[in-house]
Amino acid sequence: MAGSISEKQIEAYLRDEVKKIGGKAYKFVSPGNNGVPDRLVCLPGGVAIFVELKAPGKKSTAAQIAKQREIRKKGFRVFEDIDSKESVDTLIETRFGTK
Repeated sequence: MAGSISEKQIEAYLRDEVKKIGGKAYKFVSPGNNGVPDRLVCLPGGVAIFVELKAPGKKSTAAQIAKQREIRKKGFRVFEDIDSKESVDTLIETRFGTK
């Protein structure tokens, strides 16, 4: 897709939008644990979610899907395949009632 937005740009957009609502979107790296989501989003009031970002049209790998399932079984919310600024906006609007 010529001229399409990159995963890195979507990730920066998520980080900036979360900051606007008083949160922090930490880059999540866990050595030795393949497939962990890209960001751990922490918001006021004790809300913590995991977010897997993708380039437009890309999907989570089998390892990522397995890790998402494992995290959900522990009671956390995981949002996968966030692949556009619009999907970031939808996540923030529908999950946090802002924007």
